[in-house]
Order: sequence, then structure tokens, then C-alpha cells
Amino acid sequence: MSTPGKQPRSSSMTYEEEEEMQHDIAKLRDQVQQVSLAQKGTEAKMEAKMDDLKTDMNDLKTDMDELKKLLQERVTNGERVVKETHDENKRNVNHDSTDSSVGSKTHHIPKIDMRKFDGKDPATWILQMEQFFDLNNVQNTQKVRMATLYLEPNQFVWYQWLCSRKQFITWAIFTEELIAHYEDTKRNTFFIQWISLKQKGPIMEHIEEFQKLNIRVKDIPEQHRIDAFIGSLKDNIQHDVRLWELDSLEKAFRLARKMESKIMATRKHTTHN
Repeated sequence: MSTPGKQPRSSSMTYEEEEEMQHDIAKLRDQVQQVSLAQKGTEAKMEAKMDDLKTDMNDLKTDMDELKKLLQERVTNGERVVKETHDENKRNVNHDSTDSSVGSKTHHIPKIDMRKFDGKDPATWILQMEQFFDLNNVQNTQKVRMATLYLEPNQFVWYQWLCSRKQFITWAIFTEELIAHYEDTKRNTFFIQWISLKQKGPIMEHIEEFQKLNIRVKDIPEQHRIDAFIGSLKDNIQHDVRLWELDSLEKAFRLARKMESKIMATRKHTTHN
């Protein structure tokens, strides 16, 4: 009996197609491997950057700690220097004397009964101090020392703060900073009062009112201040003062007083006649 032979296995793919598929699989496997390697490289870079960032943060924290320590030391030293300076000022004002020339006798600055500055009306307080300085020939180098003895505790704290900001404080700097700190919020109000001021009574009273406002107004040229003062005078005085070319407020004040005296004398003469 004969055995039937095997039928050949049918296939839907040709040899060329199977070979091409194997090639595509190998290519895809290579691409997957490359992606995996790239991902590992990215992760390694990220880890390295994180390590660098942690190191930078630690360095920054160290720098901040050192800076904080340095600032605390400077504040402590600054407070100590200010305290020592103020104590020295007290000693110098109480015991200091000034020599006008070699071999001349010394004079002591007398004690004064004057209100301490409490943060109110700094311009008037400064004028009072300057009058005292002028009457007693106080040297410029002594003015700040003496003035600080007439500060209330809260205002002396402000002076300590000023010392921490500036290495050298003259009387001009002291007064400028004092007015700026305690009257800055009122400056616009003072300016309006200044330009609106009109003479109502005797010239001396008017000059005093003008000076009180004038010291509170900043950044105004001298010539504008002169024009503002002349414009605030009574019409009869103003007319005569405008005939002169004036280059300072002091000259304008003197001329206004002179014109008022002249007008008053003319009136008296006319009355008697």
C-alpha cells in the first residue's frame, strides 16, 4: 500500500517580505535601545544638576548666615559708637570752652532753659537753636553736639539712626535731615501757605511769619523767594520795594522795614500839618 505524500505548506509571505520584516524589527529594536540610552543620559544629567543646585543652596545659606552675623556685629558696634559719641558730646558741651586766639581767655557756653525737640515744629526749634548759637558764638563743630542734648528720647533714636547712615554730620546736614524727616508729609501744605501769605499787620510781624514758612519750603531759588516776599507785602510798600534790584531776602527785609518807616513818618508829618 502506498503512503500519500505531504502537501507543501502554503505561506502568505514571500522570502523577501519576511527578510524585510526581520530587518524592520532589528531597526526598531535599535531605536528603542537608543531611546533608552538617551533617557538614562538625561536622568544622569538631571541628577547632576540637582546635586549642583543642592550645593549652591547650601553655599547660599552659608553666605546668608555669615552676612547676618556681620550685620549684627556692625549694628552692635554702631550702637556702641553712637552711645560713646553722645556721652562724649555731653562731656564736651558741659566742659568745653573755645579759644579765639592763642593766649586769649576762654568762655563757657551757658546752660539754657529751652524745650527739647519732641518731633513737633522742627523749623521753629532750629531757629531757636541758631539764635542761641549766634548769641554765644558757638562754633560750627559744636552745634550738633549741643543740639542733640535737647532731643527727646524718641528723637534721639532718630539721631542714632542718622549717625548709622552718615559718617560725618554737620549742622547743615542735621537740620536738613531733621526737617525732611519730621515735616516731609506737610511740605505741600506749607508751600501753599507760603505762596498765599499776605501782609496784614506791621512789617516785622509779617517778616516773622514769612520766615517760619520760608524755612519749611525746599528747592526754591533765592530770586523766587524774593519775588514771593515782595508779592506778599501791602500794595504801598510793595510798589516802592519793586523799584530796587535785590539779590537776597535779607536785603528785601531791610528795605521793606525802611519803606514802612518812611510811610509812617510821612503820615505823621501829614497829620501834624
